[in-house]
Order: sequence, then C-alpha cells, then structure tokens
Amino acid sequence: MEKRRLGRTGLEVSLIGMGGIPIQRVGNEAAAEILRAALAAGINFFDTARGYTDSEEKFGLVLGRQGPRPVIATKSMARTREGMTADIERSLAELKVDYIDLYQLHNVRSREELQQVLAPDGALAALRTAQAAGKVRHVGITGHVVDTLVEAVQTGEFETIQFPFNAVETEGAERLLPLAEKLDLGVIVMKPLAGGALRPAALALRFLLAYPVSTIIPGVDSVEQVQENAALGEYAVPLSAAEKEELKAQIARLGNRFCRRCEYCLPCPQGIRIPLVFTFDGYWTRYGLKEWAEERYRALDVKAGACVECGTCERRCPYSLPIREMLKEAVNHFGE
Repeated sequence: MEKRRLGRTGLEVSLIGMGGIPIQRVGNEAAAEILRAALAAGINFFDTARGYTDSEEKFGLVLGRQGPRPVIATKSMARTREGMTADIERSLAELKVDYIDLYQLHNVRSREELQQVLAPDGALAALRTAQAAGKVRHVGITGHVVDTLVEAVQTGEFETIQFPFNAVETEGAERLLPLAEKLDLGVIVMKPLAGGALRPAALALRFLLAYPVSTIIPGVDSVEQVQENAALGEYAVPLSAAEKEELKAQIARLGNRFCRRCEYCLPCPQGIRIPLVFTFDGYWTRYGLKEWAEERYRALDVKAGACVECGTCERRCPYSLPIREMLKEAVNHFGE
C-alpha cells in the first residue's frame, strides 16, 4: 500500500483509508472482520466521528488493541469547550485508546460557526487542552462549504483538512488543494464515490489517485469492498480515454441533485431511511434496474410516503438538497 505524508502532522498514512459511516450498518462481528481485513490489506488510516452512532465503538473492537497502532481519526460537531471536552472523553472510551491521532472539528459550515469554535470558550480550546494532556495528537477540520474551509485553514490552527472530492465535485479541490500545499496541510478526501453514485468504485477512486491528496477514505461495509479498494492503493493505474468518457457520461446524468449518503439527514422523525430510499431511486432512474430497485424498496418497513414534510432532514443536509421533493419523486416512481 502506498503511503503519503499527512501534511505537517508528519504521519505516514495509507493512500486508501477507511471511512466509518457504513460500518454502522453491520453487526459487531462483521465490523471486526472488516477492520481486520483492512489492516491486513495495508490500510492504516481510519476515520470515524462521534455522530456516527456506534462507529467509534466498533472501531474500538479492533483498532484500539493493535500494535503498532494504525492512525485513528475522529471528529465532533461540538462547538463549545464544554461540549468538545465531553466528546473527547467519550471518543477515548469508545475507541479504547489513550490518545487520538487526529481529532477534527466536524462539518463547520459558516463563518459564525467558525468564530464560535475559535472563541476562548469554543471547541478548539478543548482540543488544545487535550493536546497538552496527551489525549489528542493533531487537530484538523472538516466541512462542505469551501469559503468557510478556506477561512479556517488560513488561521493556521489546523494541520489537516477533510472535504468532499470526487469526479462530480471538483470545485472545492480546485481551491483547497493549492492552499493545502502552501500551508502543508494533510488532505483527507471524503465522499470519493459521491456517496456511491459513481460506479464502479474502482473507476471513481482511480480518478483521485493522481491528485496531491494524503488519503482517500471510502466507506465500506464488507470485506470484499475493503480488498477491492485497497488493491487500488498498491497499483495506481491512470484512467484510459474510454474510462474518462465513461465518467463524464455518469457526471452528466448525475448533475448535482443527488444524495451522497452522508446520512447527516438521519434520524428521520418518521423512521424513513432517507439515503436508502434515494439509493434505490438512483438505481431506478439512472441505471435501469427498476425491478431490482422496486423489490428492495417494497421491503422497507417505512416508505417515502410516510414523510410529513417537517423539514428536519433538509436543515441537516450539507448539500441543501430538496429532500421532501425528492421523497415525493420516489413515491411517484415506486408507488406506495
């Protein structure tokens, strides 16, 4: 597995890492098997978050007991010193570690939020205290709003930056990659498969391998996905002309109005598994697998028609998707 330097942290991390969202969907035994397979494949960078339900706990089943230990990153939406202090302690306990290699301010969306976390009683102050105590080694930031991330890293407070970058979403990278190089920031690529919308995974990941990023963190929920992804970190084969055209065709079909399966919209008060509904709808609309998608949609306990249009999901969505309208479209496609 190719290793790259994670900016000025000095950490050497695997080019292909592992994101912690999908592991929420499997049981503890399967999670442990996936994590062991990742380690065996040479993956040494694992990213999770306080907000990913039991993801930290599942990482802790295996990663906290390894020697030499892999690089463990987590993150919190806490914005205050008090809230971040509590989250750091919870992360340490769930991950079963004495220190966390990289703790990130999670999804900082606006100048107001940035000012809040940078304030004397903000979340960054708690991270600095944790660093002094040896509980956190390095501090980074994640987000989806490029202007906010640019302002954040220019403060000099952060050693890494994590943002969405894939064949569909390149605008952020065009601004952030040169800035990261100038400031010697580690670059962590999230949403490399555009939430699973780009297929096959190998094509989407190979698109990214030529860029000056530190690590790419596709989420996985099976050993097979781990092995497929990890193999790409060993043999970086450039895309052929035909493959580039295939990606362009996919991008044209997708546009920007599609779910990236980040799951920030969850939990839905009505119990709708919103990203899963949109996954099935994507197979129905984009890939011509209508019968396959309908069969799986009908097996859902709560379907899209249960939406009461409360708007909670839309307030949480980092991409400002019209989720209520998109759920109605799913109802039109699948019926109730």
